[in-house]
Amino acid sequence: MRTPPSLFVALAALVLAGSACGDEGSGRATDPASDSADRVKPSPSASASDPATPVPSGPVTTRNLATVMDTGQGTQGAELCLGPIAESYPPQCGGPALVGWDWADYQDTFDQQGDVRWGTYLVTGTWDGTSMTATDVVPGALYDPAMPSETPTPPAATAYADPVLESISDQLRDRLPGYLGSYGGEGTEGHVLADVLYDDGSLQEWADTTYGENVVIVTSALVEAG
Repeated sequence: MRTPPSLFVALAALVLAGSACGDEGSGRATDPASDSADRVKPSPSASASDPATPVPSGPVTTRNLATVMDTGQGTQGAELCLGPIAESYPPQCGGPALVGWDWADYQDTFDQQGDVRWGTYLVTGTWDGTSMTATDVVPGALYDPAMPSETPTPPAATAYADPVLESISDQLRDRLPGYLGSYGGEGTEGHVLADVLYDDGSLQEWADTTYGENVVIVTSALVEAG
């Protein structure tokens, strides 16, 4: 769960000119602000190493209903899809292994085509950083979610141009443990939105320290149960 700290480390000096100026000799107006934003790419402070993979001390649950997918091929078995799902029939997705999952325990709660089986569930269990062992499962048809409360996104401490936010998003792909996806730029209101498998707050803290407070908003697909 996110616990944004107050620590802020500046990325780099980003100079944005406020008005266009003429380009002598060509008669063409240029926008130095745009050029600067395209050239300046953020880089973490020299001391900012990549974060460690967080592992919860107690049970966790999927934030929302999740698809459990079993292609019936290989030795992977059932997988917990916490990222994007291709809209096909059967759907296509993948994720961490569900240790000990037995479809016989969930008769009439899943679909099947050939060897492929899938269904939607709220899954609670233990997470070791790479796989999930389910201890409590609620089929989608029986799930009654509570009315979600609206939590406003806090403003970013530093305003970066869209190309810089896009660059930060690209960096997160190789830096955030359990990375599921991210997007920064147009429509994100000055933020980079990043999804991960699990965050106990340490990944949000690392992002705040590395890129500036609330520039990156980390959302965890698995949250503490309780």
